[in-house]
Amino acid sequence: MEGSKALARKSVTERPADLMTPRARLGLIIPSSNRLCEPQLHHYAPPGLGIHIARLRSTGPWHRPISELGDDLKLVAGTLADAKCDAIVFNCTGGAMEEGPDAEARAVEVIAEETGAKAFATGAAVVAALKALMLRKLVLLTPYRQSVNEAEKIYLGQLGFEVVHDIGLNLSGGNEYIHVEPKRWLDLALEAMDKHPEADGLFLSCTNTTQIEIIEEVERATGRPCINSNQAVLWMACRLLAPQLGGWPRQPHLGRLFGNA
Repeated sequence: MEGSKALARKSVTERPADLMTPRARLGLIIPSSNRLCEPQLHHYAPPGLGIHIARLRSTGPWHRPISELGDDLKLVAGTLADAKCDAIVFNCTGGAMEEGPDAEARAVEVIAEETGAKAFATGAAVVAALKALMLRKLVLLTPYRQSVNEAEKIYLGQLGFEVVHDIGLNLSGGNEYIHVEPKRWLDLALEAMDKHPEADGLFLSCTNTTQIEIIEEVERATGRPCINSNQAVLWMACRLLAPQLGGWPRQPHLGRLFGNA
């Protein structure tokens, strides 16, 4: 009995410091149906970065464009401010890009005004990542219907990027997105780059897929940079919060992007 008590005391007193008081906190507003963003960001976040999640009914039967999220967006952003998040991101690629960069920027302003935190959205994070790696001609891979792909191509085109080839798997929603195995994304990426060598790199779009798991393999096999939505969001957060994190966290398993502070 005494040994059990001693073990319990030891386990409590030896908790990692970053679980109790992380150096910085990132809050993510995600669609309520998203099941992969949360575990992925907890897994890939560098030491010292706390991850907090707020869910918003904004996709599937509750689909609304970002310009119509209004008070609901303020409400969920406020819950992350209550958790003392230093940066807050609207993390839904299709939702961020659907109405174009201006609508996305207005939503980010709403979050910043409501919370006082550093705010951004997935689309802007992806664009910053593409620019950091000097990518202009892209292969776009998504689980989406073609109409969503078209909206993303328009968004990217308005900001100076060219999608030379795109593939949408035409899946009905998150319940299907999460079951696409990493190898399927890898095979699609390799096939697309083999057919379109003019592309500078790849954008694997969606926050609710296994895409982030194959970034290193894609880059190694194709010799081209690979950007994924959750990877870009984590990278942008690390850029914004680097002083609090004690410097730039190099994450080689997340590809070339994390070599760019």
